[in-house]
Amino acid sequence: MSDTTVIPDDIAQMSFETALKELEQIVEKLDSGNVDLDQSIDIYTRGSLLKQHCDAKLRSAQERVDKIVNQNGTLSTQPANIE
Repeated sequence: MSDTTVIPDDIAQMSFETALKELEQIVEKLDSGNVDLDQSIDIYTRGSLLKQHCDAKLRSAQERVDKIVNQNGTLSTQPANIE
């Protein structure tokens, strides 16, 4: 799935935590093996969209986060390295 995939509105409006929780539920369903093939494909597709949404939320947060560093008694900031 590319970065140009349109995220459905219901997912786009989710917080990171809500999207992650639903993604975890999807993984549990798929891992259980109790889902038929067509439903597996549908929920896998939704899971991919949820993952893309979570990745975008994390990238956005990373851009806003500064790490405070104490260097030689002087406080400064530098971009956080989350990767």
